[in-house]
Amino acid sequence: MAAVLINPTAAFSLVALPMTLAPIAHFWIRWLPWFFLARIGWCSALLAEPLFRPKVMIVSTFEIGADTGDRPGEFQFWVEREHLTNSLPIPGVDHPLRFRDDGLFGCVSGTTVRSAEQLLLVGLDARFDYSHTYWLINGIAGVNPAKASVGSAAWARWVVDGDLGYELDAREIPADWPHGLIPLGGKVPNKSVAPPAWAPKPMAWELDRGLVNWAYALSYSVVIPDSPEAATHRRLFTNWPAAQLPAHVLLGDSLASGRYWHGLRQNQWAIDWVRIQTGGQGDFAMTDMEDHGLMSALHRLSKLGRVDARRVLVLRTGSNYSVPRPGQSAAESLQEEYQGMRPALEAAYRTGSVVVDALVSNWSRFQDSIPVSPDP
Repeated sequence: MAAVLINPTAAFSLVALPMTLAPIAHFWIRWLPWFFLARIGWCSALLAEPLFRPKVMIVSTFEIGADTGDRPGEFQFWVEREHLTNSLPIPGVDHPLRFRDDGLFGCVSGTTVRSAEQLLLVGLDARFDYSHTYWLINGIAGVNPAKASVGSAAWARWVVDGDLGYELDAREIPADWPHGLIPLGGKVPNKSVAPPAWAPKPMAWELDRGLVNWAYALSYSVVIPDSPEAATHRRLFTNWPAAQLPAHVLLGDSLASGRYWHGLRQNQWAIDWVRIQTGGQGDFAMTDMEDHGLMSALHRLSKLGRVDARRVLVLRTGSNYSVPRPGQSAAESLQEEYQGMRPALEAAYRTGSVVVDALVSNWSRFQDSIPVSPDP
């Protein structure tokens, strides 16, 4: 008699069933109750595992020491003032998440493009449902003195990648070039060209305009605490009227680059680069080292159905100017202590918390309907 071949992927593949029905019936009578008990146990285990549904996830890039009680980094004010008393480690992520029971969460992504790797791990954790979560990227930055002053807070409509391109050493730049940075596929600076087919895309991410406008409208009147050091530092930038203004909330875009650049020529490159990569729509205000990586991670998670990319906000605050003051060299300025550090940290929390608290406290409205406002 020929043998019966059993599909090895079947649920009972490890049992060699004979051809007669009686032994088959005997097998199932004996093992079926245990099979159902096992299934019940598996379901109970799944049900016991918490499924977190954050309303808002704050993404800070660094913390200096502990989350509370010492010199603050970007995360500490959020933990202390919003009472994020619960802690949850994420495998592969350096810093545990902090949260409170009503759905406000916060994470520390790490700095530079490494932030993207850790945010991907946060976004892929199976214990979380992020389908309705709002994401607030929140941290300090260098500020363009043509746009704003130290301590100011800028809501970005665009995030631009400043890393991908061709670069010449400054000592070898042709005399008639403004700088040595060229878009991929181009031959000279400041000329918009179609990138090569192999080039990573996109180079710029546009945030949901209605949501950004809503966040700005809600927070533009926030009073940002100043410091004597920051106020004195602003007055030194006599060539830049915007740099001398008191700290305030504005709309202004983010240029992110793994290079910590500085100086007048580099600042002009940043203004030009944002304009080119956004088709003339972007307005460079803040420079940082993470936003392009974080936006890339969130958009990849969106393609996987893990997050809603329309629910992303980017708020950067000026801790230092991206150029030297008149009479100072770029090297001297680069080595100077940040004069606007404390106001920038205060601005990041105080401006961002107005929006975060509105989202959490009005969750019945904003869970399924993204808030929007017209252009100011």
